[in-house]
Amino acid sequence: MNIVENYIQGLKNTYYKNNGIEIWEHFENIKHGASKENIETLKNIYPQIPKALLDLLDYVDGTYWREYAGEEIAFFLLGSDVYGYPYYFLSSKEMIENQNQALKYYSDYIERKYDDIVVDDKITNTTKDFKWLHFSDCMNNGGTSQLFIDFTPSKKGQKGQIIRFLHDPDEFKVIANNFEEYLQNIIDTEYNFINEENIE
Repeated sequence: MNIVENYIQGLKNTYYKNNGIEIWEHFENIKHGASKENIETLKNIYPQIPKALLDLLDYVDGTYWREYAGEEIAFFLLGSDVYGYPYYFLSSKEMIENQNQALKYYSDYIERKYDDIVVDDKITNTTKDFKWLHFSDCMNNGGTSQLFIDFTPSKKGQKGQIIRFLHDPDEFKVIANNFEEYLQNIIDTEYNFINEENIE
């Protein structure tokens, strides 16, 4: 199995262990993957988009209040380094629509215009040729935390590194060197964002 198959199997097992069998089975029965057109658009916008992210989109085209089979569902698929805090997976359409979101909202932070905002030194300090892929929002609709793939890091960083934005206090932190490592980190921490309280 590849990393995405391993991730999905482990996530399923974790839902089952936390009395989320009905939630998981409902999700699996109605979900569908992203369209070929949207995948090609993403590849054109982000030529270095990780295969693992595309594999995840092929499995499910987002879990953030997506309509599947005539029903709207919100399903926690991802986590971060913030213990016990679940995230939605954005759809391919949302990733395309949000391609300029980070630059629009966070350019002053990136350029280090505020001394009290913590920005990892693996993250660039210029918005020239800036390119982040926004792929996930936290459980409260992204207001507190978002996740990005960074294709334009600083010299200390790596292309494809995963950035976690956390609000109040605001912080930008690199939490993995690439998307596969990010998924593996969640596997290694046993999907700690899933518990009976936040999936009921």
